[in-house]
Parts: sequence; C-alpha cells; structure tokens
Amino acid sequence: MGKRRRATERKSNGPLVIAGLLAVVGVGGAVVGYSVMGDGAAAEDRTTATADHEEVKKKGPLSASEVQTAATAFLTAWQQGDVTKAAAATDDSAAATRALTGYGKDAHITGVTLTRGTPSGASVPFSVKATVSYQGKSKPLAYESKLTVVRRADDGAPQVRWQPSVVHPDLTDGDRLVTGEAGAPPVRALDRAGGELTTAKYPSLGPVMDGLREKYGKKAGGTAGVELRIVRKAAAKGTQKTPDKTLVTLSEGTPGTLKTTLNPTLQAKAEQQVAAKDKASVVIMRPSTGEILAVANSNHGFNVGFQGSLAPGSTMKIVTSTLLFEKGLASPDKPHPCPKYFTYGGWKFQNVKEFEIKKGTFKASFAASCNTAFISQAKKLHDDDLTKVAQQVYGLGLNNWSIGVPTFDGAVPVQSAAPMAASLIGQGGVRMNPLNMASVVSTAKTGVFRQPYLVSPSVDNRTLAKASRTMSASTQAQLKDVLQYTAAAGTAAKAMAGLGPDFGAKTGSAEVDGQKQPNGWFAAWKGDLAGAGVVQEGGHGGDTAGPIVAALLRAGS
Repeated sequence: MGKRRRATERKSNGPLVIAGLLAVVGVGGAVVGYSVMGDGAAAEDRTTATADHEEVKKKGPLSASEVQTAATAFLTAWQQGDVTKAAAATDDSAAATRALTGYGKDAHITGVTLTRGTPSGASVPFSVKATVSYQGKSKPLAYESKLTVVRRADDGAPQVRWQPSVVHPDLTDGDRLVTGEAGAPPVRALDRAGGELTTAKYPSLGPVMDGLREKYGKKAGGTAGVELRIVRKAAAKGTQKTPDKTLVTLSEGTPGTLKTTLNPTLQAKAEQQVAAKDKASVVIMRPSTGEILAVANSNHGFNVGFQGSLAPGSTMKIVTSTLLFEKGLASPDKPHPCPKYFTYGGWKFQNVKEFEIKKGTFKASFAASCNTAFISQAKKLHDDDLTKVAQQVYGLGLNNWSIGVPTFDGAVPVQSAAPMAASLIGQGGVRMNPLNMASVVSTAKTGVFRQPYLVSPSVDNRTLAKASRTMSASTQAQLKDVLQYTAAAGTAAKAMAGLGPDFGAKTGSAEVDGQKQPNGWFAAWKGDLAGAGVVQEGGHGGDTAGPIVAALLRAGS
C-alpha cells in the first residue's frame, strides 16, 4: 500500500469545484486564484477580511457572501487533506479533527472531490466523490451531504456548524466510518414463503436487513467480506444498539441464510401504501402468535415502524380504557361525562373542535375519541396506574423485547398532575411506534400479550418478553366492545368499512410542538391480523393512517 501520509498533511487532489468558484491550488496547497464570480463576491470577501481585522463583531443574518466564504474555506481545506485548517473553519475543531482524521485513517478514503450545490439560506449542499482503498482493493464512493454556516459567538465571524452528518449524512454523534473486514457476515434473508428479501424489491427493509445481519450474520453461517461501513455508537443502558450500516462493499463475503416471518404479499402492499404518503409507517402482525408480517416506512433510512418514539395520541386510549375498566371507572354502556373542557393540574383540556356529548355512554365517548372523558378520571387515579397497566398487561416500556432486530419498546413514564392526565390520551411523556401499537391492539383482541417477533425464537433459542399478568375476561370483553363499535360507527368507520364483524379499531391524532398538523395514528384488527400506522404531520388518523392499515387488513384477509 505504500507509506500512509499523516492525516494532517496537505494533499492536492485536484481543483475544488464549488458552484461557479474554482479554487486553483498552487505550491504548498495554497489557494492562489479564483474564477470570475460576476457577483462582486471577491470584493465582499475582502471587505469581510477587513472587518475581521478591525475586530468589528458581526450580527444579524448571514449574507450570501459570508455563507459562501465559510463553506468554501471548509470544503477547500477538507479536499486538500488539510484537517487542521478544515477543522478550524468549524465551531468544534476537536470533534471535526477526529472525524476528518478518521475519514482518511480509519475509513481509507482518498481522492476526495467536493462539489458545492446552490445554498439555501445558511444551508449549503455538496456532493462527495472519492475512492475507498483497502489491501489492494478499491471502489468508488459517492454521496450527497450538506453543511450549515453560523456566526461564531465571540466575534460573529461565519463558520461551519460541526455535525457528524457533514462528513456523511448517515453519521450521528459517536458513530465512526471504518473500512476493513466486516463486523458480521452478510445474511440472505428469506420471507416466510422462502423468497429472498432484498432492498431492491422492498426498499423499507434496509434498516431491518442491517439489524438481521448484525444479530445473525455469524449464527447463520456466513463469512465476512471487506467493507466501508458506519460503526454505530454503543447503546445507552436499557436501549438497543442501532445496527452498523454498509456503505461500500470492496469484496463480497459469503452470506448465511435466515428465514423471517414477513409475508411477501403484505410486505409488497405495505411498501406500496407508505410510498403514497410522506412520513408514513406501518406494521402488520398476527395477534395469535406475535409474528410480524410486514413493516414499511416512507423514509427508508430510519425504521420508524420499529424504532420510532412518538406520542401515540388517542390510540393510547386502548391502554387507558383497560385501566378504567379494571378500576370500575368506566363501562361501555354506562353514562360517562364528555364535556367540552376539563381542567386538571392547571391545564385546560378540550376535545377536537370543542365538541361534547350530553348524557352519553363511555362507548360513545371512546368511539368519538372524547379527550375529556378520560381526563375527567385523572383525579381518581394514582400517578403510576397507567405505567403499571402498560408494563404488566401490554409488555410496554420495559426494554426487553427481542424481535430479531433493534426496537424501541414504548415508554409510559410515571407522571403527576397535568402531564399524568395528558398521558391518558397519549400525550405527555408517552412514546410509541407502529410496532408497539400493533402489539397493543393485538393484546386487546386476544386478551394476552404475545411479544412480536421477526425471527422465530427457535432459531437462536432466545427468550421472548412476557407480560406479568393478563387482563380479566370482563375487561377484555369491554375493550373489544368499544373497539368494535369504533370500527363500525365511530371515527374509524370510514376506513374499516366492509371489514367486519370480527374487527376493531382506534384512531388518534397527536399534537406536536412546531407542527401545523398533528401526527395521524390508526390501530386496528381484522380476524387474526392486526396493525398500526402513523403519518407524521398527516392530520386526523382516520383519514391518513387509517386507509393504509385498512388496505393491509383487506389484503391479508
């Protein structure tokens, strides 16, 4: 391979192409000239330099010239291999130095060419073309990234805000780029019918395939190849590590074979359904066994279906209703208050469009998704009541699911006062994802929590999570009653039309700060199929996530 240069040594890899600007590298790697910009940028840059020299602190929004100058300085130094200079152009030189040094030393990336795109405000997109070389093998590397320019705190000078994603968009804090023998052999994953699962056929399965490989690569009998990959940071205590991600394969390993529970028909349908909407995710499973039949996400880079952490809105009322039935605080056909407003803990809660139900039953309130019907019961509950039911009956929030790939297993923290009341309607600190809510509606349907799984526990003799207790027959009967009524005549009726009589559903809309529209949720079962979905910023769950889930229940019936 020859003697490797120090990471901080300047190297000339050709001219840096940045929009209309061409940095001409002269002796010693110094930038000695620019092509004509035609917009007075060079003169503005000289003015900026004078202002810096006079120690005039700049304030206010960044000018286009300042953004251009800061981005160009960073990208030029990075391309030249001058790590010290590139890092100095950022607001965290230490972190930038580590990352850019590792880019050459650990990732073995050379021949870097950076091409700047058109800035949008302070954000500057750029493309990267380079070569990955290791033990005599080389492959091209190409991807898109972006940086953001900010003002330095002490003098207001423009500089690049350092984030790991500047180096590669898939990097987060603590991740590393590494080229070498892969940490795990590749896996040839199969669906339940024996067909091969590929990201070309099922784009959503990229994160799933990464997870399967990391957990089962060695167990499945494969041999590792040589790759450039993102090595993820260690997981925090009580959480599951995000799988490493392969970026470039220099030499193929020999894959082992692993069978999953995915249904090819439902997986294809799920991919089709989420592709029609932005920020949509869905999971379908079998309540009687816990087998996961499909998972799909509009965003193929992160598996919101398994690892998302979002307020579930009114779909959480399934769990809350379980609590109220157990405590005798509600019954489907008994009168139950649903006022326009209810104040608890200093917060004033209200229903969508401030509706009310006069002299109605709990079933009517559940079907109409009346918030105040649940908030009004907060004063009769202990702070940890909802947490206990979520953990003990639904298996949520214990971080012990083992489905075959990493998951977020829900969170229902103990809260008090107004946040506790908000948690009853799926807000406050409650966090879920479609997998969690598909499991919740499955448990409501069968009365028994069966941990969802993607790979049979018989493959590796792992132990699946179990609930510490099951709901009573009376509670389950009441729960199915209100869910069936909601599917037949409530907010879920439009989406669930024609799927009865063995069905049940709950809609949800979760408010999120800074969003114009809430996240739309939907959880439902039909026979021995159950599923849940979310469309972030989609609005009402019955209109957005509902059709996605219902289409899959129809396809699997």
